[in-house]
Order: sequence, then C-alpha cells, then structure tokens
Amino acid sequence: MVLLEFSMAPHGHGESVSAYVARILDVIDKSGVPYQLTPMGTILEGEWEPVMAVVTACFKALQIDCQRIGMNLKVDYRAGPGGRLHSKTARVEERLGRKLKT
Repeated sequence: MVLLEFSMAPHGHGESVSAYVARILDVIDKSGVPYQLTPMGTILEGEWEPVMAVVTACFKALQIDCQRIGMNLKVDYRAGPGGRLHSKTARVEERLGRKLKT
C-alpha cells in the first residue's frame, strides 16, 4: 500500500489558486481513492497504479490551461493492508492517551 502526499498548483496565475485546487479535488473525490485533504496538500492511500493514476489525472486537469505547474510529492510504501490513512494518527493518539486536534 502507498500513502502519497502531494500538492500541485499552477505558476503565474496570481496569488490565489483555490479555483485550481478545487479542480484537482474534484478529480480526487470522484476517483474513489481514499484521501485526506490538509491545508498544505492531499494524502492519497491505495495501490501504486491507482494512486499514481489520480496524480496524473490531476496534472492533466491543470495542464489544460496552465503552462507551468509546480508539484511536491512524498510517498511511503509499505507492504500490507490499507487503512494507514487514519490508523497512523490513531496510534499516536493512543500513545498520548487523548485525541489530537487534527
């Protein structure tokens, strides 16, 4: 299973890029791949091919009208079952003995 965190935005389109982020999140949400939106990016969870297909689809959605696109991508692969998107945070909360403000 892969946990993939990424952010993607066009360059040269002004200070606010929320319209482009919304475009990307529409692709992600419709993909069926489990995800978590954060203020600085999005985390996807799944097998390599479907997760990378979502990243590619997001890139293509921006490429339509964006001449330059910046992307940060971080991947953690671990053989085994899914569910780490939420279980990793739950384990830390368990060790602390309280819920975190996430």
